[in-house]
Amino acid sequence: MKELAVASKRQRADIVIKNGKIVDVFTHNIIEGDIAIVDGKIVGIGAYDGHTIIDAKGKYVCPGLIDGHVHIESSLVTPSEFARVVVPHGVTTVITDPHEIANVAGTKGIEFMLNDSDHIPLDVYVMLPSCVPATDFEHAGATLHAEQLTPFFSHPRVLGLAEVMDYPSLLEGKQPMLAKLAAAMEANKLIDGHLAGLDETAVNVYRSANVHTDHECVTIDEAIARIQRGMYVLIREGSVAKDLNKLLPAVNTYNARRFLFCTDDKHIDELVTDGSIDHHIRLAIQAGMEPITAIQMATLHAAECYRLYTKGAIAPGYDADFLFVEDLHAFSITHVYKKGKLVAQNGRATFSVEQTSSIDKAITQSIHAKEITKQHIQIPFLHGNKANVIQIIPNHLHTKRLVTEVHVVDGVFQPSIERDLLKLVVVERHRSLGVGVGIVNGFQLKKGAIASSIAHDSHNIIATGTNDDDIIAAIEHIKSINGGLAVVENGLVLADLPLEIGGLMTARTYEEVLGRLQTIHNALTTIGASEQFNPFITLAFLALPVIPELKLTDQGLFDVSSFQFIDVEA
Repeated sequence: MKELAVASKRQRADIVIKNGKIVDVFTHNIIEGDIAIVDGKIVGIGAYDGHTIIDAKGKYVCPGLIDGHVHIESSLVTPSEFARVVVPHGVTTVITDPHEIANVAGTKGIEFMLNDSDHIPLDVYVMLPSCVPATDFEHAGATLHAEQLTPFFSHPRVLGLAEVMDYPSLLEGKQPMLAKLAAAMEANKLIDGHLAGLDETAVNVYRSANVHTDHECVTIDEAIARIQRGMYVLIREGSVAKDLNKLLPAVNTYNARRFLFCTDDKHIDELVTDGSIDHHIRLAIQAGMEPITAIQMATLHAAECYRLYTKGAIAPGYDADFLFVEDLHAFSITHVYKKGKLVAQNGRATFSVEQTSSIDKAITQSIHAKEITKQHIQIPFLHGNKANVIQIIPNHLHTKRLVTEVHVVDGVFQPSIERDLLKLVVVERHRSLGVGVGIVNGFQLKKGAIASSIAHDSHNIIATGTNDDDIIAAIEHIKSINGGLAVVENGLVLADLPLEIGGLMTARTYEEVLGRLQTIHNALTTIGASEQFNPFITLAFLALPVIPELKLTDQGLFDVSSFQFIDVEA
């Protein structure tokens, strides 16, 4: 066996890394020694000779980073293109939940994500979507039961069942949910949680169902309650939900091993400029955390959480996925290696990717929405002018329920730019079904409208605007480009980004996508959108009826606290 021959120094290694300062995540130390690599695996630390010598030139050698929970679809590009973005930031492994594309195209969507992430220098592991649709009353493009999911458990990159977000079904022991949990446990797979806004009793329920993680904590008390009951807590820093600074005080010397990092949902522009899990590490260090502790959370802790026992450390028996870091406190990455091969240098990928050549029409032709008229999007008021309004919280997934007086003319709601009360519309786009209409506060648009086919988790068309004509024009444009983002003013499209793959992703390069997003940003400035948050990302979560307090679906306004539909008129 070659590995043993090299480890015992009877043979030369394929590759030897010399002159590096190794970040030892097991002992929380910096150690020195050569790193011997054979066939992409580390086989020894000490004094070794090899056929190829790589001089680290005094840099720190750190394990490859792991993103514990990410929806690749939120980057707007395919998994293969996503690799070109995150690998230069030191991410060599991700655990993804493809429930966005699964809500559009079911098992065909999962197959696409697996196929497109094959043979790329990024290990993409999958947790199977547990809630398609997110709740049993949602109108998504598919419904996945245990019998559709179970065959995927035999795939070598499928680790388990993704975030269980339908708490009522879990609490009530509904058979479809129990069947999915049973299938995962029978296959000896892991189960992720989604405990947004839930109390300690709910934590007990989830743990009793063998759910072992939660990435929805927003307070220290929530994090501690989950850790105390044996869960892992994934500290999230994405494009909307930015929880890291709030949760870091919960981490201490004794419990740090139960914490790891995730991005969840992060847009391509922020991934490029700020980074991925490397950004978490820098923020944690800036907040006062020891650099090696932050690195442990980004590597070893994530690997242990997801049973990836050959990842997360620089040690014999581990995959040769590692980074060269110039300054540990600044966490400045200069080189990224995957299985001992250089895959990124100075912030740029050194590899190219080939995307899946043929994509099923169920994925590329996924917009089937009815034609929208002004009558479809009127909001009648029969008794007065007091309304239940969705109030957004900048950079948060949660919303507030605002009860306030609104402008009503001839018994119909009229948007108010002065009071920042705009119309919100959700159009079912999978089977030409219903249209839901509500009122939203917080976007600060002064004119025009925006629309998107990204609306978690059913991904119907969602739009908001200052007037009906522009709202309808934006919706119709989304239909015409087979999904995407659009900004409209006076009936004219100021900017757009076609997302032809399920209305969620594009086959364009990330550089092309960045150019389109800059045009969209300029258009948003033109119509007066707030620059405190990303309007499109915030818009995307206003249709998700499992995160408090008020959300809008194609069936109407939904009160998450009482878990029932309510009237817009209060």
